[in-house]
Amino acid sequence: MTRRPAFLFLSALGWLGFGAVTAWTIPFLADVVVPRTVDGPARTSTPTAVVVDLALLGLFAAQHSVMARRSVKGWMRRRVPAPLERTTYVLATDLCLALLVWLWQPFGGEVWHVSSPFAFLFWALCAAGWVLAIAATFAVDHAELTGLRQAGWAAPRAVSTELEVGGMYAFVRHPLMTGLLLAFWATPHMGVSHLLFAAASTGYIAIGVHFEERDLRRTFGAAYDAYAARVPALVPWYPRRRPASGHVEGREVSVHR
Repeated sequence: MTRRPAFLFLSALGWLGFGAVTAWTIPFLADVVVPRTVDGPARTSTPTAVVVDLALLGLFAAQHSVMARRSVKGWMRRRVPAPLERTTYVLATDLCLALLVWLWQPFGGEVWHVSSPFAFLFWALCAAGWVLAIAATFAVDHAELTGLRQAGWAAPRAVSTELEVGGMYAFVRHPLMTGLLLAFWATPHMGVSHLLFAAASTGYIAIGVHFEERDLRRTFGAAYDAYAARVPALVPWYPRRRPASGHVEGREVSVHR
């Protein structure tokens, strides 16, 4: 495998940006530390804030959706070196998320406010959500998910024909999405602008999960149906039956992205 310095640099930049924007988003949603937060002081009128916020959310959703289309991937492959295809996606995501948290316009009033000691429970659930979401990126292949492996930071990995159903995948089929939903909604103070962020993000997650489930069933048929019947999509519980080997033949690990 050729390790080009430019490829290594750009992929590392994308990975560092991913880490930085994630670390920024956590206090942004918690309304702490960073200068601009989801429910901070209003800086413009409510109608303008709603339009700006919906546009920022739409930009993020469009970037994820458009860059995932086969026609766009084909266009990119003719212009972007193959080792940087995933890095390009990661860098675009970093940019959209950075714009979202920096240009977000708070507005409106309070939806709920939970005082101590019950506030601790909400913060604990929020922290658990972020831990689960981050851990889920390592449960598949963090280096490949963030473009590091393709650019040469790690050795190529053979394509697996097995779907990992052990660990967190034994309790929930989409642990990354479960973690994000917890992180978005578990807060002792929910303002109207935070509610818009959480509701819009939940809608996008629901649509994404729907299409991913459709593709998985189309690809793997009855095998995935059996897995889905045993393990819930988003709300975890202990499964009634688990494969002894921790995986099911004929399904790729890479589908959980």
